[in-house]
Amino acid sequence: MASNVVKEKKSAKDFFAKIGRAISGFFKGIGSELKKVTWVTGKELFRSTVSVLVVCLVIGALIFGIDTLLKYLVDFVRPI
Repeated sequence: MASNVVKEKKSAKDFFAKIGRAISGFFKGIGSELKKVTWVTGKELFRSTVSVLVVCLVIGALIFGIDTLLKYLVDFVRPI
């Protein structure tokens, strides 16, 4: 009976040790992958940000123009 209790404690220890090694390996893997990342420079980040803002403004202006044109067409066809 005592040997069963010892085995249960040992298996629980092994379980938690295995989990601890897995978690440790996971975070070591994250660290090694982050070292492989090519990080952008400040200049590249600024250029990309400006490009995105310009494209957003152009698309917004196009949508605004189409919406306004359609509003005037609907008002012309169906006067209030």
